[in-house]
Amino acid sequence: KPIEVCRVARGKRCKMGRTGNFSQAPDFGFCASQNTYYFGYKLHALCGLSGVIHSYDLSKASVADLHYMKDVKHTYHDCSIYGDKGYIGADVQLDLFETAHIRLECPYRLNQKDWKPTFIPFAKARKRIETIFSQLTDQFLVIRNYAKITNGLFARIIGKISALTILQYVNFINDKPIGRIKYALN
Repeated sequence: KPIEVCRVARGKRCKMGRTGNFSQAPDFGFCASQNTYYFGYKLHALCGLSGVIHSYDLSKASVADLHYMKDVKHTYHDCSIYGDKGYIGADVQLDLFETAHIRLECPYRLNQKDWKPTFIPFAKARKRIETIFSQLTDQFLVIRNYAKITNGLFARIIGKISALTILQYVNFINDKPIGRIKYALN
C-alpha cells in the first residue's frame, strides 16, 4: 500500500528524512495498481485468515516488494503466505521454502507463460488483506498524514494500525464479525 508523504512535484524539496538517518528517508516509487508515481513509503502487512494483522513494515517507495519477504523468513516458518503480484519471484519462493519452509503463493500475471486462473480459496484469502488496506484507507485515513518528521509519520501509522486491531478485538469480545470495524463501538 503506498503511503504518500507529499506530491511528486514537491518530492525533491521535501525535508522529511533528509536530516540524520538517510536510510529512513522517503523516495519516489510507482504503484502499478493505481498506475501512479508517488513520493513516500510502502506499507507491507501480513495478516491471518481471520483478518488480524500479525506484522507490518514501512519501506521506501523505491524498494521492491520482494525485499520484505527477506525479513519474513526470519520471523515465520512452516506456513503458507498468499501475496499479491508484486511478490512474484521464483528465486525468492525457493529461498523462503528452503530456509523457513514458507510456501509463497502469488496470483499469475496475465502475460506470464505458465498463466493459470486464480484458485478460488486463494482469492478469498487474498481478499482479507485487501479489506484491511481498504479499512485503513477509508476509515482511518492512513494515506492522509500531515507529519513533519519521519518518526511522526511512523508513529501515526502505528497508531492507526493499533486502533484497527483494538476495534477488531472489541468485535471479537462482543461476538460480532471482527471485520466490521465501522460499527464496533455501537
